Amino acid sequence: MPKKKSTTITQGLKGKSVSASRTEMTEVVLPQDANVFGNILGGRVMHLVDIAAAITAHRHCRSMAVTASVDHIDFRNPIRIGEIITLKASLNRAFHTSMEIGVKVFSEDILTGEKKHTTSAYVTFVALDENHQPKPVPPVICETPEDRRRFREALVRRKYRLAHRANRA
Repeated sequence: MPKKKSTTITQGLKGKSVSASRTEMTEVVLPQDANVFGNILGGRVMHLVDIAAAITAHRHCRSMAVTASVDHIDFRNPIRIGEIITLKASLNRAFHTSMEIGVKVFSEDILTGEKKHTTSAYVTFVALDENHQPKPVPPVICETPEDRRRFREALVRRKYRLAHRANRA
């Protein structure tokens, strides 16, 4: 029964397009961001991923939201000092009170213009009301075939996350 009530509440909210909350952040990698090998620290990348995902979540639900999980992050290529780091975050799917956001990170060599996909992550946020309690989020409106693919795949990842959490309890 509660699931039906949750669906009704969420359906009462006006949907928002994926493009309305899409986020792009760009920075230059500086020495204080790097390890002894001259590459950006993985923790710094994770921090930027969380910020980009948070902006996307806030834009979608127009309320406070907190990180609930990071269930997948891949570091594919290093990013060197002096390179440009660009993060692109998009809402993959909105559930009742949570949202899955996909973040892709790219490096750009400032001399050659060569760009590389360096990192991918999936981050789940939960929207909070003024009492810091979970609140329903608007449904997502998919605009492109890519949006629809990410929407479908997010449900598969959610089922895995929930099963994993149940097994840990």
